[in-house]
Amino acid sequence: MGLLANFNISGSAISAQSLRLNTVASNLANVETIAGSEAEAYRSRQPVFQALIDGQNRPGEVGVNMLGIVENQRDVERRYDPGHALANAEGYVFGSNVNPVEEMANMISASRAYQNNVEVLNTSRDLLMRVLSLGN
Repeated sequence: MGLLANFNISGSAISAQSLRLNTVASNLANVETIAGSEAEAYRSRQPVFQALIDGQNRPGEVGVNMLGIVENQRDVERRYDPGHALANAEGYVFGSNVNPVEEMANMISASRAYQNNVEVLNTSRDLLMRVLSLGN
């Protein structure tokens, strides 16, 4: 695997972390959403990734592949509020199952991973430029 593979690896990792940050933002935006039933309640979403390793998946392909986004199956918040417009027949409303503390930790982790991969790209570029300048 050569120096050019670093660009594929870091580029796909940056895309993955960007998706992860967008998913966290969506989850945090829906922390306080209310629904009239448990089925309609917002559930926390998390992206699922796969490492692409040369020779294991497709020859010559390395990096990160997104497999999909899964919903957290943890129970949603059930709150008695018979005066709410969305309350069901028993007077309950249902809130999201998003844990803001977990989401903030996930955001910090994704942000740092994004920054680290940008640094890998910059370092790889600088190294490649130095190698090219040796020929002059």
